[in-house]
This record gives sequence, structure tokens and C-alpha cells, in this order.
Amino acid sequence: MTTTNEITIRDYEPIHQPWFEHLNRQWIEEYFTMEELDKQVLQHPDEHIIAKGGRILMAFHNGEIAGTVALKYSQPGVFEFTKMAVSEKFRGKGIGQVLAEAAIGKAKSLNAHKIILYSSSKLTPALALYRKLGFVHLPVDGPYKRSDVKMELNLLSN
Repeated sequence: MTTTNEITIRDYEPIHQPWFEHLNRQWIEEYFTMEELDKQVLQHPDEHIIAKGGRILMAFHNGEIAGTVALKYSQPGVFEFTKMAVSEKFRGKGIGQVLAEAAIGKAKSLNAHKIILYSSSKLTPALALYRKLGFVHLPVDGPYKRSDVKMELNLLSN
């Protein structure tokens, strides 16, 4: 568990699934269309993320669920940073950065040497955060139709 001021980061538990789905549906449906892969992962994160060696973190602001992020196992030493969402109610409070930093720390604790992510050029605040954290751009080869950005963070140099 990580705590910064009124933000607390906790490991996901199955009771958090409705929040994991709701928070991610909010931003996906605001900017894009839900894809079948989104639906499967959001409705069954234990099967698609946790059971395959990944992790999900939940952010709480003064005890209320405010955001989430997942680390999806990709291959030995590599995790995909995915499904990061912060409730509209809590945006602008630094929760995204605290979540991202906690996910990076979690990946390091899992002996990862690299984190990759897929995003969209429409999500400029998220891309700015990723660059601030040290992610660099790569050629795109992602699983989502909406992805026109791929980035990676080398954890061996951080």
C-alpha cells in the first residue's frame, strides 16, 4: 500500500471489479468505442490480468475509489501499462501520476525490466504524463483500433 497525502494506492481485490469497469468505461466511451477486448478485460480482470501474472492497483482519495491502473503480463520482464483511469470527480489532484508511479514501482518489484503502453494521440494529458515519467515513443503495433501511440519505459535505466 502506498499513501501520499490523501491518496492511497491499494492492490486490486475482486470486489473492486465494478469500479475497475466503470472508471475505464467512462473514458473509453467518452473518446472512443468499446472494443470486444475492452469488454472482456473490464468484466473479467481476474481472468485476463491477475491470473496471467498481472496486477491491478486502485487509487483511493480520502477513502473513496478515485482511479485504477493495470499491469498486464506481456512476457518475462515486460508488463503492459493498461487501463489507467481516474474518475472525473478526482481529476486534477495528481492521482494519475501517483497511480503511474505506483505501477512503475510494482513492475520493478515483479522484476520487470520494461513497461510498454498503447495509447491515442487524442489523450494529450496522459501522453504528457507518460513522457514526464520517462516513457519514449516506439513504432505502433497495438491490439486496439484506437491506438496510434506505443511507448516504453526501460526500468533498467530508471
